Parts: sequence; structure tokens; C-alpha cells
Amino acid sequence: MYYCSNYALAVAFCVVTMFCWGSWGNTQKLAGKTWRYELFYWDYVIGVVLFAIASGLTVGSWGGGEWSFITNLKQASAGNLGSAFLGGIVFNAANILLAAAISIAGMSVAFPVGIGLALVLGVVVNYVGAPKGDPVMLFGGVALIVAAILCNAAAYRLKSGNSGKSGDSGKSGVGKGILLSVVCGVLMAFFYRFIARTMDMDFAAAAPKPGMMTPYSAFFVFTLGIFASNFVFNAIAMRHPVSGEPITEKEYFKGGFPIHLVGVLGGLIWGLGNGINLVAAGKAGSAISYGLGQGATLVSALWGILVWREFKGAPKNAGVLNLAMFVLFLIGLGLIIAAGQ
Repeated sequence: MYYCSNYALAVAFCVVTMFCWGSWGNTQKLAGKTWRYELFYWDYVIGVVLFAIASGLTVGSWGGGEWSFITNLKQASAGNLGSAFLGGIVFNAANILLAAAISIAGMSVAFPVGIGLALVLGVVVNYVGAPKGDPVMLFGGVALIVAAILCNAAAYRLKSGNSGKSGDSGKSGVGKGILLSVVCGVLMAFFYRFIARTMDMDFAAAAPKPGMMTPYSAFFVFTLGIFASNFVFNAIAMRHPVSGEPITEKEYFKGGFPIHLVGVLGGLIWGLGNGINLVAAGKAGSAISYGLGQGATLVSALWGILVWREFKGAPKNAGVLNLAMFVLFLIGLGLIIAAGQ
């Protein structure tokens, strides 16, 4: 089994996570030109599961022995299997809300508000569960990220007030986009701890502690929770959409191979980010690993503003607020990195 051997490499892995978690939304934006986000999301989940299986059977099985993927899964306790599975359910509920918020408000709002909030709450939850790192620097970085979220939300309101619409119409669209993002953020803050608590990070040992899982087996069980819960959560989203008319599963089978491939690609991108983030947690600690990964908010905001032009036509004050958001996020992430030194 491959594992992360030093802190610098763990930080590098978390930076890759940041770009993966902040970039998968581009596939939804791309598919969204002709494809509802609810239909896209089925393929996204398939992509996540495929990546977990592939990584487990390859790098998760290198060297064989007690740490290998299949062997480790067989000895995992029911409690740990259940915790990782529950983490997948919690994540999926949050991520469907995030996808809905992207469809209404765009990446440059849904990610900074939703995932930014998840970063703040998630760092606290994971630090309490497994304290690691300088708390002053860690929570100082979190405080700056809170300020960045507030700047982004204010910029969104200026933009919406200027255009009179935000994917829906007027103030109702503004409120719906931010509300979905906030609920997403609260739920997203808790999923990581359900996985982290199941993993044995003492990779120098001859075998994992009895009942504990490796990052690869925990990730796989986590994706099973995502897949199973999708038949409930996404079915509800399709029949009670946040915008547009209700749709049925029959619509999914009307899509061609290229449009399905876009969704699977989105899942593969997110899966890569999550997989290496769990591996990095052994050296960085779950609070720092999670916090850096959720710096994806910065990446997604850049995509939304610079590529998808989601703030086109907004007043100049909105641009100033977004610039302040980027600066505060960068300094906050820097403090989180320094906290683990």
C-alpha cells in the first residue's frame, strides 16, 4: 500500500486535492448547457465509485500483506464500516445541495459560501476529534477564511441586485442560492470525520490495528454510502427541483455517451482529490488535511469569475470584494499550512 512519508509531500497532496475539489464543478457547468444537474450527478457518483475501486486495487494493494485493500476490508469492524458508509451518506446530501447551488448561483458563489463554511466548521470538528497542529495559527487561518466568505456573499448580493437575477429571479434567486450553499456547508463539515476516525495512520506498523481501515478501504466504503444514498437523495432532487420542471429517471437514458462521460470525468476528478487527501491525513493530521483540501473554494471561485464570467456586468464594488476574498483566503490557507509545521 502506498502512503505519504513526510509533511511536505502531504501538503503537496492537499494542494492537488484543492485543485481537484475546486475543478470538478467545471464538468457540471459544461454538461449544464444541455443536461440537468440532477442527471449529471448520477454519472458523477459513478465516477467517484470507479476511482475508489481502481485506487484500492492498484496503489492500495501494493506490497500485499495486512495493509492491502482486500485483506484490510475483510478484517474491518462493523462499526468502522458503518461510520465510513455514513460519511458517504452525509457527504452526498451536502454535495447534491452544492450541485443545486451551482446550477442557480454559479461556482464563484456556491463554493466560497458552501465549501468555505464547510472548511471552517470541518477544521473545528476534525481538530476536536484528532488535535494536531498549532491551534492559534490554525484557527487564525480559519477566521480569515470566514471573512473571505462574507466578502464573497456581499459581492454576490451586489451582482444580483445590479442584474435583477441570479439564475432564478431577483432577490428570491439570491436567497435560494446562498441558503442552499449554507445548508450544504453545515452538512459537508461533518462527513470527513466519519471517515478519518476509521483509519489507522501508523503505517510503520506490520499491520493495521484490528478492525481499523486503510485510507483506500475507508474511501471505498465511503463511496458505497454515496452510491446507495443517491437513489434517495437524487430521486428527491429530480422530483422536487430547485429550478425547472420535475424530471424522471427515464431522462437519464436519453443522454448520449459523451454527456455521460463528462459526468463520470467530474467524479474521477473529485475522487482523485479525496483519495490522496485521505492518504495525506496520516502526516498532516485530519484537520489540516481537510482544511487545505477545502481551499478548493479559492480554485472554484477563480474558475467561476475568470472562465465562466459569472460576475460579468457586476458593479466595481463586487470586484473589490472578490479581490479581498482571494487575498483573505490565501493568507488563511498559508496559516493553516504553517500550523502543521
